[in-house]
Amino acid sequence: MMGSYGWQGDGDGEGAASLPLPPQRYGGRFILPCPPGSVVGSPAFQVYGPSPSSSSSSSAVVVGGTAVAKAAAASRIHSLAERGRRERINGHLSTLRRMIPNADKMDKATLLRSVIHEVRVLKRKAVDVSKHLTVPAEVNQVSVECDEGNDELPADKCCPLIKASICCDDRPDLYADIVEAFHRLRLRAVRADIASLGGRVRHAFVLRRAGSGGEDACLSSLMESTRQLLGKVASVEDAASSSLLTKRRRRLFHSHHHPYVPC
Repeated sequence: MMGSYGWQGDGDGEGAASLPLPPQRYGGRFILPCPPGSVVGSPAFQVYGPSPSSSSSSSAVVVGGTAVAKAAAASRIHSLAERGRRERINGHLSTLRRMIPNADKMDKATLLRSVIHEVRVLKRKAVDVSKHLTVPAEVNQVSVECDEGNDELPADKCCPLIKASICCDDRPDLYADIVEAFHRLRLRAVRADIASLGGRVRHAFVLRRAGSGGEDACLSSLMESTRQLLGKVASVEDAASSSLLTKRRRRLFHSHHHPYVPC
């Protein structure tokens, strides 16, 4: 149902009419006729209400403001992360400067080059020390190889040297079992190194055949026999199962021979 609309004049009663308000508030656009006496050339109807472009422009401003805020937050997070990364790098460089002598005035490239050189030197020293330091392993190990000879013990072509090592749990009769194995193979120890740690022991020997009639052709079989006998000595199960035979052989061995004790 449409209501009647009128326009209020200049107050002299001409064309005076009341313009009733609609019963409900309307937020859209509406069209009204131009009042009498309006300027000539004006449109017959006038449009009132919010412009369509105003809502779209306001929403565009909101979206644009959100994008700018997100970009600013991302930039701030990136700046903080970059600052933390630089601080960590500078902290590590300060630590390296304290470890390298006379490194206060070195630039980063020179400092890193000096650190690499020092690490290589320390690695070389560790390898050299490990050659002379024998630490017992956690598992039973037996190794037998031909010794090429060194300055202290030159190799003899007639009597080649054999390097043998055994690593196992320490026990009171271990050394006697090793001496008995060498006696059975007619081997004589010319050098012995012993290391013990935490109930584990490692024996390293440089061996030579006791007789002068050793042939080079039998060297491989001799090394294999040495490996097998030392493997039995290192095995706890075999040593426990043959403990009675070992004690009996040891008594016979001590009654007829004097054990050789390497110096």
